[in-house]
Amino acid sequence: MTTPSYATVAAGMPPQSDSLGSAAIVKNAYTVIPGSVMRDIVTSFYPEWEQTRAWILNRPVAGGATTFAQAILEVAPGGGSDSPEPQAEVEGFIFVLDGTFTLTLDGATHELTGGGYAFIPAGTPWALRNTGDVPGQFHWFRKRFEPAPGLTPKPLVGQEQDIVPGAMPDTDGKWATTRFFDPEDLAYDFHVTVVTFEAGAKIPFLETHVMEHGIYVLEGNAVYRLNDDWVELQAGDYFSLRAFCPQACYAGGPGKFRYLLYKDVNRQITL
Repeated sequence: MTTPSYATVAAGMPPQSDSLGSAAIVKNAYTVIPGSVMRDIVTSFYPEWEQTRAWILNRPVAGGATTFAQAILEVAPGGGSDSPEPQAEVEGFIFVLDGTFTLTLDGATHELTGGGYAFIPAGTPWALRNTGDVPGQFHWFRKRFEPAPGLTPKPLVGQEQDIVPGAMPDTDGKWATTRFFDPEDLAYDFHVTVVTFEAGAKIPFLETHVMEHGIYVLEGNAVYRLNDDWVELQAGDYFSLRAFCPQACYAGGPGKFRYLLYKDVNRQITL
């Protein structure tokens, strides 16, 4: 298997000679935060974390995706947190882009590098430290847990490279999904996957569904249909979608187009 590529935040600041043009878009149905605007000046800091800064990509707000929070955290060597989650009712998922981290989850210790992931059930003690020699980055998803009667989610830890992608039906293997969760296990109220398109492949219809999305481009480029607009995306760009926002894409090539996908799993429609 070819070693996967994981885009990271370059940070820094653009030169004074740059124009003010930007591909950032904020609309009711979707938001696009391109990698070009993830700069040092827009980072945030969490009191629970040491030697760490964050680019907050999504939080539940009116006029945006409402079910989850997502951020990219950059942790210096030796930095991290021994008590990262301040809310016991919130579950989490981390996906490492680069660096070396040691995760302590429910008493067990795991080493995570690029492509490593972990699901942390709500109320489960955990800690994460950068045990490498260089700064490392990872995505952190957070969501208020919605339990299903009689079902209890368990911690999950793994590596993307160890999972064989599953081809989507009727696509000749040109569109595949690497699933970190069993889609038939209803104990989990959200999923995170890696989606891969070969050059020239596409979503051949406008998906319109109840699930909200957070999507971070890991590799390659594509044009993505979001509501009424076509948006060009490349590695390091991020976008979030509200429920029922029509979406489709066309992978531009020359290589693969891959992205990290969050989607919520609605228990019931609350009236």
